Amino acid sequence: MKKSTLFDIISPVMAGPSSSHTAGAVRLGLLARNIYKKTPKKVIFKLYNSYAQTGKGHGTDKGLLAGILGLNVADRRIKNIFESDIAKSIDYKFEYYDDFNRHPNSVDIEIFDDTNMSISGDSVGAGEILITRINEFHVSLSGNYNTLILVYRDRPGVISAVTSFLQDENINIASLDCDRNAKGQDASMIICVDGHLNPDIVEKIEAQKEIYWVTYVEKLES
Repeated sequence: MKKSTLFDIISPVMAGPSSSHTAGAVRLGLLARNIYKKTPKKVIFKLYNSYAQTGKGHGTDKGLLAGILGLNVADRRIKNIFESDIAKSIDYKFEYYDDFNRHPNSVDIEIFDDTNMSISGDSVGAGEILITRINEFHVSLSGNYNTLILVYRDRPGVISAVTSFLQDENINIASLDCDRNAKGQDASMIICVDGHLNPDIVEKIEAQKEIYWVTYVEKLES
């Protein structure tokens, strides 16, 4: 069996020798963009710990910007992303922090547009990532599954109503995680599924009166 090399993971055209700092950064930016559903007008990347200390040398800043602009890991434009025409389409900046409470390779992606959004995530090694927070909600989102993300009012029957829609379409749930501010207040639901969700299923779920916001995020390319 062929062994994977570092170049298999991060692609030889990418700047930076670290899969955590480069490939992971691209995937974090791309997943944040996919959650938001479009290229934002303005974004602030807040890098923590190792990301802040060595990120420039390893191409973390390039990777994060490339991802938020919709580029994937193998895209040759990443190397010169700061000079590219697509980078000129948004207002962006990088800030650097130390925080022992955060993962060594951690970032907050603050998105500003018609709707503002804050997304936090970690690069956990070998190009793998984990989104840990969307706005005030704690989540666990790796980008390895097609995923349904909901914000809703915490009421009895909401979870069963959503899962019933998936059951009716013979969609298997790989994992389901919920978080809430307080009983009866705003809550979030992250449902990873096997297979693909048709747009009409998402629309039916979004039409439920207790559900405020729904987005469907397809898994990232390997």
